[in-house]
Amino acid sequence: MKNTRAYISAIGMYVPEKRVTNDDMAHLIDTSDEWIRERTGICERRVVADGECNSDLSVKAIENCLSNSGVKAEEIDLLIVPTVTPDMVFPSTACLVQEKLGAKNAWGFDLSGACSGFLYGLATGAQFIQTGTYKKVVVVGTDVMTSIIDPQDRTTCVLFGDGAGAVLLEPTEDEGIGFLDFLLRADGSGGKFLHMPAGGSKIPASHETVDKRMHYVHQDGRTVFKFAVKYMTEVTSEILQRNGRVSADLTLFVPHQANLRIIKSTANRLRLREDQLAVNIERYANTTAATIPISLCEAFRKGRLKKGDLVALASFGAGFTWGSVLLRWGI
Repeated sequence: MKNTRAYISAIGMYVPEKRVTNDDMAHLIDTSDEWIRERTGICERRVVADGECNSDLSVKAIENCLSNSGVKAEEIDLLIVPTVTPDMVFPSTACLVQEKLGAKNAWGFDLSGACSGFLYGLATGAQFIQTGTYKKVVVVGTDVMTSIIDPQDRTTCVLFGDGAGAVLLEPTEDEGIGFLDFLLRADGSGGKFLHMPAGGSKIPASHETVDKRMHYVHQDGRTVFKFAVKYMTEVTSEILQRNGRVSADLTLFVPHQANLRIIKSTANRLRLREDQLAVNIERYANTTAATIPISLCEAFRKGRLKKGDLVALASFGAGFTWGSVLLRWGI
């Protein structure tokens, strides 16, 4: 009896139309295009229009994904929405997406894993496929980071953008494609280095928390940089080793797009060639849960992937959370 694997059968993405360049940012805060490029590799980012929210981006990304699959919204069994910027505390964004999308036969939930959320979502969705519980699972990593970024914080506000990326997971018995392994980690002692202090049950919203700007992202950039490189390198090396592979075997390495220096440092430690890297941070900045699916989608559309290619995904985010996924491309 053959083992059933989950594989990515379709992929899609959506980014808002509005582009905000580094020069645009320089008109708002004390910064420059040169300063941002040198330290982050970012040239521009996408920003939602007035009234555009997480569920809107999610639906458009899923519609784009399904348009390439022949699968209809009502065929979806499960919707997983990794995000740290839901439309509201409740109901879940997954419920709002289900209604807007017309996925009337799906149940769903949001998943909070910060920048590692998409990989957490992939691992979760794959289990429902591999156990035979469901046959069509959608994972859509979406974040509207501009909604929680302090526009007066020059070191943080230039780093983030808005976007969504979606994949459809289905079962396969083809041993040449599908997910091979997941390696996911968390260390709560790192939470203080990247967090949003207020808005939860510990520090509910109040006039004081708003005045103190506690509903924005607070980040110790130097510490996050150090651990991001260390842990993404280690987890990727480990997942390759335990599957009898080396970095040279990879067709594509898709890292979380937080900072070009982090990406290059990780790639150098893994001894990866430039043609093995997926990089698009210069156009979208850090879209948190959306960076990996957007990068993967663009790589596929550019013809950088073919069926059976070995792909590694790696992430690092608030929590601390991090992880790696190893798969054989199936489209």
